[in-house]
Amino acid sequence: MNKDQFIKATGITPALADKWYQCIVDTMKEFGIDTPKRQAHFLAQIGTESNGFRSVQESLNYSVNGLQIFGSRLTEPQRQQLGRKPGELALSPARQEAIANIVYGGRYGNNQNGDGWKYRGRGLKQITFKDNYSACGKALNLDLVANPDLLLQDLNAARSAGWFWKDNNCNQFADAGDVKGLTRRINGGFNGLQDRIDRTNKAEAVLK
Repeated sequence: MNKDQFIKATGITPALADKWYQCIVDTMKEFGIDTPKRQAHFLAQIGTESNGFRSVQESLNYSVNGLQIFGSRLTEPQRQQLGRKPGELALSPARQEAIANIVYGGRYGNNQNGDGWKYRGRGLKQITFKDNYSACGKALNLDLVANPDLLLQDLNAARSAGWFWKDNNCNQFADAGDVKGLTRRINGGFNGLQDRIDRTNKAEAVLK
């Protein structure tokens, strides 16, 4: 995959391609994402996860209705209290932090006050939860538990996505063309499924 193919497969700007191309190529080589089909699915999934390669840190700037994505982890009064109201441009950092600590707290290693916010999604895949930061850090030889912001660095952001892909056997879904199964493995549900399908079709048309 050359840089021009990368631009066409992802639909990103040349400036973003300059930022990400080599990191992505190196990551795919390191983690066995080694066929056009696998590469197309990988680019599509991380494209959705990162809002088109524009974000490597989770935003919790949710509207009241948007917070329904977290289901029963937030009560209706909590959604009304913490969610973005009509006319508000963005939630304050304090309200975003409160959301993260409620919805991510008390599971997957997030046992201390503030762990939900500390270990919110980062990297092109949006690695989340202390247990995942720990496992990813061991694999990449980074102390992500002590310094989760290391995943905001370009190469680490890409490699963390590659690690997750390999560790969760995502190639099997890509090989089968199973976008729904792959989305569930990566996202835990089907959030953004149509966007993932559209991105996959676009990438496969370029990388075939």
